[in-house]
Amino acid sequence: MRFLLGLVLILLLAAGGTYVVAGRMAGPAIQINKPEKVVGMSAPLEVDVQAPGAHLEDLRIVLEQNGKQVPLFTLADQKGAQLRQNGPDRLVVSREIGKQAVPELQSGNASIVVTASRKVVYGIRTVESTARHDFRVRLERPRVSIVSTHHYVNLGGAEMVVYRATPEDVTSGVLVGDLEYPGYPASGAAIEGVKITDPALRVAFFALLHDQDLKTPIRLFARDEAGNTARADFESRVFPKPFKRSKIDVTDPLLDRVVPAILEGTTEVKPEGDNLAKFLVINSELRRKNNEKIASFAAQSKPELLWRGGVFHPFGNTAVESAFADHRTYIYKGKEVDQQVHLGFDLASFTGTPIVSANRGIVVFADELGIYGNCVIIDHGMGVQSLYGHLSTIDVKAGQTVEKEQQIGRSGMTGMAGGDHLHFTMLVNGRMVNPVEWWDAHWIEDRILRKLRAAGAGT
Repeated sequence: MRFLLGLVLILLLAAGGTYVVAGRMAGPAIQINKPEKVVGMSAPLEVDVQAPGAHLEDLRIVLEQNGKQVPLFTLADQKGAQLRQNGPDRLVVSREIGKQAVPELQSGNASIVVTASRKVVYGIRTVESTARHDFRVRLERPRVSIVSTHHYVNLGGAEMVVYRATPEDVTSGVLVGDLEYPGYPASGAAIEGVKITDPALRVAFFALLHDQDLKTPIRLFARDEAGNTARADFESRVFPKPFKRSKIDVTDPLLDRVVPAILEGTTEVKPEGDNLAKFLVINSELRRKNNEKIASFAAQSKPELLWRGGVFHPFGNTAVESAFADHRTYIYKGKEVDQQVHLGFDLASFTGTPIVSANRGIVVFADELGIYGNCVIIDHGMGVQSLYGHLSTIDVKAGQTVEKEQQIGRSGMTGMAGGDHLHFTMLVNGRMVNPVEWWDAHWIEDRILRKLRAAGAGT
């Protein structure tokens, strides 16, 4: 009898110990992947739950806001959500949780709460896990409206608008077709005698590129972090611009000089074949990659005007060898081998001409750059930048502030250059535009300064 009682006691202690240990086992692992920080009219929910064999006793997802709970999912009532198994131990729940899918949702703070449980140790006990994710709900659409007047855009050229966007933290700017040009706080557009204090005012430079249709829609846009959007049309007139066509003779001496030199300075392309085959890769693929890199520097543009009022340096002591958007046909031994568009001005005077900054700004690039050879890019703020290519020497460094007409290097024939000259172009949000406008005092006054003075007078 004593033996039996002892055995029973041992079994009870073992069972009790097993029960205690089972209660200390981990519940299902829960990860709330979406939403992130903000939810708007439409937003996804995605929850990962992991348990051995993907076996769950219970799974509940609710939205908490203002002391109320809105059920979003249970194993018994999935409420239109998708439940799928991803791997042997992982379940994924996904559904929409924006205002359109959850009418009870209101602007303000909210939380997703997920509770999951599973059986452990042959089902003798259930262990549970809970995860919470806090986020913010934004349901009000942004507002955007034009402030400036008289907008005239030349094909291949630039323009500027002053507009109002609210709330202050929205992303906004100008859409030209599907290309975005960001806006900047107008308070950063300080010119002599003008101070803009209205926090809702924005300034955006934009362009109608040389290869865009004259009827391309141009409008304002605003977008908040929840994905709520607004658009607004504004009055603008677009003017055609004829561009030149030219033929470029590609000679063996030119190929022998430029092809090896360019390939020594880049790892972005590795063409094979003779010099002509390599030239064609350089002139197309490397040109494209170089232009993508040039466009990337727009992200470094300062949110204020760094240049001072007045025209950009016009390089008046030079001869124009090639104009903006010149459509070039390349001829080798009497046969057409390639076509490209030249997006800048080629300006020449004499060998090793001192090259100066077109206006005040900060150097964002000063190094070798493929077809452009030794190249300098200067940021003038608010998405406006200038580029100087084919230099023989570079006298500035990235991060350096330069003043208008400060020497930055000397002209040369590095990169894809047939002779000593400066390749110069202006950039708006990384896209190349006609520099002629920026050399024109009347254009600077009408397109930029007039609008800033009007905006300052209204604040």
